[in-house]
Amino acid sequence: MRESDSRIVLGLHRSRYERRILTGALDLGITAIDTSFNYRGFTAHTTLADVAGDLLPRFTLSTKVGFFPTAGRAEHSLDPARLRAALDRTNRDLRCVPDLVLLHNPERSLPAYTTANRDALGRACAALATAAQAGLCGAWGISSWDPRPLPCLVDATLPRPAVLMVRAGLLAGIDVLAASEALADQWGLTPDQVWGMSPFGGDPTDPVWGRLDPRVFISDADNALAALQAAFRTAFRLPEVGRIAVGTDKPSHLRELIDALRYEPDVGRLRSYRQLLRERAGRQAD
Repeated sequence: MRESDSRIVLGLHRSRYERRILTGALDLGITAIDTSFNYRGFTAHTTLADVAGDLLPRFTLSTKVGFFPTAGRAEHSLDPARLRAALDRTNRDLRCVPDLVLLHNPERSLPAYTTANRDALGRACAALATAAQAGLCGAWGISSWDPRPLPCLVDATLPRPAVLMVRAGLLAGIDVLAASEALADQWGLTPDQVWGMSPFGGDPTDPVWGRLDPRVFISDADNALAALQAAFRTAFRLPEVGRIAVGTDKPSHLRELIDALRYEPDVGRLRSYRQLLRERAGRQAD
């Protein structure tokens, strides 16, 4: 078993929830997993407890609330009572207290700035903060796929989350990166409190990875470094994050990602890349 490395979180979004990927992660020193109330058709928590309940104490477990089942589909809500009920059910289904609960994609209910939306976000954050104080989770945070509507809704009256999870990597887009960094700054979060997700843009088999060579952004790249490894390592700087949640059902893939951590991103080239993204965004706006 390798020494634990907290920089990689095993994401279970599209996972088959097989025990072998969890034991494989532990063998590789990965001791954090991330799931959600609505994953696997709202059965992720019970499945995880059934498949690997005895392993869960060995992991730091994060999950999310914000989507709810209704009429055969999922709907989003920031209603404090529904969030609290989801946290109660989360504890029952997991048969343990999650270490971290994230408010899941709050922008889905907050598309633009209004006083009502600002107040709704404040009530939702307060509900999770109160739940953490009540022992329903170890800490709370926010997970946002598209954080662009959020910075204008955040002010000093909102409770401060322990973690912000956002998209990271070369395909995130400059507007998403800017919004993520603005949120982190507004809440005074350190890079260790900011987590990345979807470092491959949601699909490591996307043809873009055959046309783009992320190794140009690694300062000490060598022949042993694969393109997807370079993309993963680069994602820690776009934006600057302390951890990245990444999903796979293959322990060999996790091993490759761990091996990628020994390389260092080229900060200068990434700065130039961000400038190119800003210029491109400016031309499109014109």
